Parts: sequence; structure tokens; C-alpha cells
Amino acid sequence: SSGINAEYGGLSGGEEKEDFWKTVSICTDHLPKEKPRYLMGVGYQVELVVCSALGCDMYDCVFPTRTARFGSALVRTGQLQLKNKMFSEDLSPIDDQCSCLTCKTYSRAYLHFLLNEDTTGVILLTIHNIAYQLRLMSDIRKSIMEDKFPDFIRTFFSTMFPDKSYPSWVVDALSSVGVNLV
Repeated sequence: SSGINAEYGGLSGGEEKEDFWKTVSICTDHLPKEKPRYLMGVGYQVELVVCSALGCDMYDCVFPTRTARFGSALVRTGQLQLKNKMFSEDLSPIDDQCSCLTCKTYSRAYLHFLLNEDTTGVILLTIHNIAYQLRLMSDIRKSIMEDKFPDFIRTFFSTMFPDKSYPSWVVDALSSVGVNLV
């Protein structure tokens, strides 16, 4: 049994979020803690943080690339819809704290232009979105290693939801593992 890993999936297919997190929790409660727990098909920022708190270790999902095809850039506050006209003259990078090639090289205005005219914009946005997800997971991992994960979670959610309008399923899921947002 030393070569057996735990994988589960089939979630994120439209089920209620309350059912989603409870199913993840049941799975992580019953899978071996010394083995990597891989959750397939989950990739939204909020879900990655919540499911990591519930005990998941690895993920894969088309979300960062699929959302790039629609002109959405992943950022700490959620998503920017770069196809929108409001970005047509915005000379700032997608995220001034991101060191990916796209953010170091191109403005929101240029990406807005490309996304409305050329597939190159999708490629550049995909680079950024994958860099964002890698950085998010790296930050999660680092906070766990430094025994600061609950603080990371609270900071993440206060940035994502500055008005503290946290989804109830998030509050319930995190509360189930001793992390209180409210």
C-alpha cells in the first residue's frame, strides 16, 4: 500500500457549494494524511484556499487557461475582465506585484487591444493566470510550512472580499477546520 496515492474528483460540476465542501471534507477525513491528496477539476482561487484548508494537497483544472480565453485575468481581488473598454487606456500591468512575463512587459491597455483583435492576448493572459495560480499555491504552501496558514486564509479572504461579504459555504467550510472569518 506504500505506492497508493489518493485522488478524487467529479466535483465542481454544478453541485451546491455546501455539498461540494462537505464532500471534500469527508474525503480528506478518510484518506491517508501521509499521502498526497489530489483533487481533480478544482481551480477557482477561493476553492483552492478552502480545499487546501480542508486537507487537499494538489489540484489540476482548466480554469486559468479557459478564463484567459474569455479575457479574464486572475488577481488578488478576483478577476479583471480585460476585454472591457475600461481597460483600453490603462497602462498599468495586470498586477504590479506579479513578476510574470506578461505583467513585466505588457499593459492592461495592450492586452485589451490584443484580446479584442488577436489570439496572442489569450496566450499572454494564460501565462499570467498560470503564474498567478502557481504563486497562490506557493503562498499557501509557505504559510503552512511557517505555521501561518490561518492568517494567510484571513488575509486572502479580506483581500478577495473587502466588504467581508464572504460566501456562507466558505465561512462554514473554514469554520469546520477551526478557521473563523467572522
